[in-house]
Amino acid sequence: MTFLPHQLRVVDERQELGEKLEKLAEFLTTPTFVGLQKDEQHRLIRQHAAMDEYERILRQRIAAFNA
Repeated sequence: MTFLPHQLRVVDERQELGEKLEKLAEFLTTPTFVGLQKDEQHRLIRQHAAMDEYERILRQRIAAFNA
């Protein structure tokens, strides 16, 4: 499929976000994460949830390019 320039930016953004989301998810399972203060752990968990929702929205937008 060929994307228009603005659509390609969305595709690239989703890819980059997906990579960051994966790295954050991995970090949440490390001893370093466990060693953080609880408040910081909760902020990181909330950040992961927000990034996950953002990625879902980008996926929906990309799917709509085909519609």
